[in-house]
Amino acid sequence: MKIYSGPLSMFGAKVEIAAHEKAITFDLEMVPFNMRTLYDPKHPEVLRINPKRQVPVLIDGTVELFDSTQIFEYLEDGWPAPALWPSAAQDRAQARLLELKSDEVFFPHVIRLMGLRGAGEHPDAGPSRDGIEGFYRDMDRLLEDREYLAGSYSYADIAFFMAQFFAARMAVPMPVSLSHLLAWRGRVARRPAVRRVIDPMVDFLRQAGRPVPAFD
Repeated sequence: MKIYSGPLSMFGAKVEIAAHEKAITFDLEMVPFNMRTLYDPKHPEVLRINPKRQVPVLIDGTVELFDSTQIFEYLEDGWPAPALWPSAAQDRAQARLLELKSDEVFFPHVIRLMGLRGAGEHPDAGPSRDGIEGFYRDMDRLLEDREYLAGSYSYADIAFFMAQFFAARMAVPMPVSLSHLLAWRGRVARRPAVRRVIDPMVDFLRQAGRPVPAFD
């Protein structure tokens, strides 16, 4: 198996963490990236496989996949233990919905901030800040009676952990008043599979002279 990711790819990091959680042996190739041109020029294998021209891309024999959620499903089918979707149908459905909301509801606010000079402090950042902070509050309430978003640790936790890290980079950190959410972040950050991915990302930011948000 080979995974193409990037040093500051939120979606690539999701896939790397999931593969490490399942103890899958894989080759990791970080595609070219720098702070000026970002991911241009694109890696030829990424261009060949993904019409969206983005990492992550996974190759496993004749299987060639893109999109982090689709890769999650492939990993779960091929390596069912340890399970990263809950076993009960209702819990599994909630976990899938939370993973989708992290990618498609929460993270678009972060992407909009990435396009603003000054990010979260920009005068036009209000709607995105409000969306991010409202999502934080929703997740804090969800975590009042559980350790992880869908009960057991799942792909939903992987997705939101990485998404909130990028939100914090854009100057919208978790408020200290959200104690359940902060405790959850610490639990996820202490997982060895997560550290194997987040630590190199943090090192990359520091070497590039960029601030590193709180993440554990």
